[in-house]
Amino acid sequence: MRSFSTLAIVVGILAVLLIAGCSSYNGFVNAEEDVEKVWSDVETQYQRRSDLIPNLVNTVKGAAEFERGTLEAVTEARAKASSITIDVDDLTPEKLEQFQAAQAQVSAGLGRLLATAEAYPQLQSNAQFQALQDELAGTENRISTARMRFNEEATEYNKKVRQFPGVVFASVFGFDQKPQFQAEAGAQNAPTVEF
Repeated sequence: MRSFSTLAIVVGILAVLLIAGCSSYNGFVNAEEDVEKVWSDVETQYQRRSDLIPNLVNTVKGAAEFERGTLEAVTEARAKASSITIDVDDLTPEKLEQFQAAQAQVSAGLGRLLATAEAYPQLQSNAQFQALQDELAGTENRISTARMRFNEEATEYNKKVRQFPGVVFASVFGFDQKPQFQAEAGAQNAPTVEF
């Protein structure tokens, strides 16, 4: 009789662990799928921006005396950023940093291109150029929103992976924390405005 009650206790404990393990595993899978979905949204918005760049460059090329170096810098930055692909299942802080750096180069190149374009009145009055500028501004807002949503989902996922008892099951099942987008270097400093 005693061995039967001991066996029942052991079986009960194993059943509770099995149910908790299955529940934790399913929770990790759901959270990881949410992270993958919002990562896809981030990539989609960066691809949208990348797709707009050739049209912008071709429109700007119409201004004959426009600086060739600026156009080449934007085109090269776009090519470099497009060559970096990250699998969200293998997303590490280093890979995300590399991805962010490449995208920052595209942003900087576009900023120089648009700033330089201000010196060309015929370009500023071009309806196609204006439409592309508006599209880029909207896309930059979408990128910001997608990055914010990714960070939110990654935070929720990381909480599940780090909290007890999830941390135990996460290590058993191989679920690791996901990195998040960080502000660019110097973003915490207010810009200097001079008149």
